[in-house]
Amino acid sequence: MKDPEMLGYTAIDDYGEIYHLGPTKHPRRALLEMLDATHAQKVYTDTKDGTARHIGYLIKGRWFTLYRMCAWKA
Repeated sequence: MKDPEMLGYTAIDDYGEIYHLGPTKHPRRALLEMLDATHAQKVYTDTKDGTARHIGYLIKGRWFTLYRMCAWKA
């Protein structure tokens, strides 16, 4: 199956504010620049089998989740 067309990235913080990062190879860096920040701490959660899974970033005291946006065709 062919990979869908990548449209860009979107970040949503813990207050529901949306940040459109656009198409970029480095979404974390784009988010840091948008927030005028220099450091992002990774946030993890435990899965049912006990492994850790990266689920977002903590930047300036706010929790961000990044989403990859792709074209969808039925």
